[in-house]
Amino acid sequence: MTVYSRHASRGKTQILATYQEPGGGIVSSTVTSVGDAALAAPIIDALNRISALATVPVSIHDVRERGVDSYPTKHLAALADSASRAGLLSGAHSLWYEYACLHLHQALIDLEEAAAAVPEPSRIAIAAELETEARQLREALAEYEEGEDLPEVENRRYWDFGHPFLMYDGGVDVLSTETRERLNRIEEGITSEEREKAVADLRVLASAYERCSGVHGLLHFDYPEIFVEPGDSDGLYLSICAPNPGEAGADAWDIEIGRWEQDDPDEEYGTATGRTVLRCALPASPRADEITDLLDRLGQDPDLLAKWAESAVGSALPGTGFVVTGR
Repeated sequence: MTVYSRHASRGKTQILATYQEPGGGIVSSTVTSVGDAALAAPIIDALNRISALATVPVSIHDVRERGVDSYPTKHLAALADSASRAGLLSGAHSLWYEYACLHLHQALIDLEEAAAAVPEPSRIAIAAELETEARQLREALAEYEEGEDLPEVENRRYWDFGHPFLMYDGGVDVLSTETRERLNRIEEGITSEEREKAVADLRVLASAYERCSGVHGLLHFDYPEIFVEPGDSDGLYLSICAPNPGEAGADAWDIEIGRWEQDDPDEEYGTATGRTVLRCALPASPRADEITDLLDRLGQDPDLLAKWAESAVGSALPGTGFVVTGR
């Protein structure tokens, strides 16, 4: 419901909350002031992500299985109650909703870490801002869904289903329609048990991807995987695949090293097909930190991929615990 920004004033940096009033006007109020713009920047970034991640799930319909339903509101409690934040990492309502909750959990951690660098009065003001945002959003939802009258409060923030006033473009890809539709397609026709397993796998994959540093990769959802192709890798690539619940027989994690081969060797910029070099079929779901460590090693030394590609069946990829099961 709210967009956060900063404004220089009298040698300090104000953190502003901007929102719509019920009458259609735009209002800005000061959340707090900090002494340095560099301190304000990560706080504002985290607040904008939190606002978007809290608001979007309750501002759209859940249209899976050709139905029209509402998404849960359990995540709103985590804004004002730190004890509720663990609940953001449990549950299996849907792949998209739980993925959004995972990002909200991280945004709240990022805010806490950024706010640790400012004085206590500012931290108290930031906590009060989150309480206000959560309370007024719950009240607006109660009016929309149950017809309850809104309490009389000063500076009420207007919420509009389908058109929330917030900023997330370029920062929270999980909230895009494309991501939601792709995750919804994965769920088509699966059982509740399969969904629960798929949500747990997605948390591992997404957490590992968000934590890794120094390596450029892509997180795909059509077939849940992290895909990495280091520069100057002689056509080699790494794929870390979670089980695809919509694919029969795909019930195990898989790490693959492959190589692109030109379909027509005489055509310099023609199409290419990926061919498997080796595969590590994992006996159990990996931990997120195990995948992160693998990716960070590759980020520090891109030449490792060629060395890993030489590993024999039955041996582990050097420096990791992932054993090659086939070439």
